[in-house]
Amino acid sequence: MELVLRILAVVGGVLISGAAVFSAIKTVILPRAAPSLITRGAFVGTRILFRAVAPPSRSYGWQDRVLSFYAPLGLVTTLVAWLALTFIGFGLIFWGLEGHVGVTDAMELSGSSLFTLGFVRPDTFWLMVVTFVEAAIGLFLLALLITYLPSMYSAFSRRELGVTALAIRAGEPPSGREMIWRYWVLERMHRLNDVWTEWERWFVDVEETHTSLPALVFFRSPQPDHSWVTAAGAVLDAAALTLSSVQVERDVQAEFCIRAGYLCLRRIADYFGIPFDPDPRADDPISITRDEWDEAVSFLESEGVPIKPDREQAWRDFSGWRVNYDTVLLAVALLVSAPPTPWSSDRSGSTLYRPRMLGARRR
Repeated sequence: MELVLRILAVVGGVLISGAAVFSAIKTVILPRAAPSLITRGAFVGTRILFRAVAPPSRSYGWQDRVLSFYAPLGLVTTLVAWLALTFIGFGLIFWGLEGHVGVTDAMELSGSSLFTLGFVRPDTFWLMVVTFVEAAIGLFLLALLITYLPSMYSAFSRRELGVTALAIRAGEPPSGREMIWRYWVLERMHRLNDVWTEWERWFVDVEETHTSLPALVFFRSPQPDHSWVTAAGAVLDAAALTLSSVQVERDVQAEFCIRAGYLCLRRIADYFGIPFDPDPRADDPISITRDEWDEAVSFLESEGVPIKPDREQAWRDFSGWRVNYDTVLLAVALLVSAPPTPWSSDRSGSTLYRPRMLGARRR
């Protein structure tokens, strides 16, 4: 009976430690969106603790200060989970391979090997081989996270460069209406094409980095009232308003920007299991009301911005563009606890679907 238990211990230890290594490879090395239950579990557990300290009922300033530590500590918790599983897995292996070694001695040998302390030495050749393997895995996991951080912060810096620059063009908090108004007042409407081109590239970069390095989704901007989600929503709304409601020459680049934007948000939403309609109808309902749109258009018109004469068609066109990103924009804003911003996080309340951070991806 004891022999069977020791065999099962070796098999279980191999599976546990293998799962930790495989999770690290999927999280850090694999260049695609590949959810790991261990990584997600670490972030979910950390999220529960942070939400207990900073519930939605507290002020946004308090939530932002607390949640700014969430993503960094989530990464540390992930590393601890990998090391803990490796420690337990190899402890079971040592106990199963050496008949006269007790559980306490096996765990002591595992800890000494994992952290390369060397205060416990194995008695046999095969135990020495296993010790070397565990030491190599421990160094591998630590080195993996260290090399992971420069890539992550490089992507974070690129993302925040666009978010900060947008504050100059679209106000704080940013809004599509504000952006169009500023470009009109400064007689730069013809330069909006450059904005659409720049943000199309920004969306492509964010889609690639925030699905292959999903912890980036939760890294908050240096400024409390900045957020990559609300910045994305402001640019998309500005493009949708320009295409649908402003009397200017059609700019295909704005259409490309909207498509890049909603594909980016959808793929991030897909990773976190947020449901959405991949092919919505142009007349499907959106979170923006007709009165809100009328108010924005009337403001632009009062400032001299040329508005299309057919308001009914302009509203239908705006709704038809917005429906492509409306659901995912609000859900991702809720997921990251984005700052209150018109037409995005200001309406992501409790009635909105709350995305799962742990579970199967949407198919």
